[in-house]
Amino acid sequence: MKIMVKVACLILLLSVGMRAEIEKTARVCDTGICFYWWPKLPEVRGWHRDTEQSLNYGANALAPNGSTFVNAKTVMYASASYKPRMPETKSLEMFITGDRNNFLAADPGIQITEVTELTTADGKSLRSFTFFPKAKGNWEQVSYAEEGDFYLTFTVSSRSKEGFLKAQDAYRQLIAHYKENL
Repeated sequence: MKIMVKVACLILLLSVGMRAEIEKTARVCDTGICFYWWPKLPEVRGWHRDTEQSLNYGANALAPNGSTFVNAKTVMYASASYKPRMPETKSLEMFITGDRNNFLAADPGIQITEVTELTTADGKSLRSFTFFPKAKGNWEQVSYAEEGDFYLTFTVSSRSKEGFLKAQDAYRQLIAHYKENL
């Protein structure tokens, strides 16, 4: 087990040269060593990171204070997809198209709308889409970025339209204060 931890540390040290500010964690798991990568996020007033669920879902998982990621009606999360693990995806546009297709496959009736781009603290514009259910389902907004060897997604997800609308200020704050090198 000590050898696996040393190998994980070595791999993490070798990946330090990657451009994006990505939190990198390696832990021993059932399948050997599991790697977790996600964007390093700024603090958002009224929200906290749920570390256990971040590891469970492989994303930087945020929940409103007083809730957990599992029991909150509205959550936010950010993930980093490592490009070398997706050689067939040649651009951010292809990544977005693949994500939209996954949403449509899961719920063919979902309403997908491109909305106003959001801007990060370092001036990057993120394409943003809403994913609204026709009947039951989550109300979501996803914003996409590309940094170095990663495609990034920032998501707000709510079980209700009211919860989605109420979380918009926090979501905009999250993106407005995010920058590549925190």
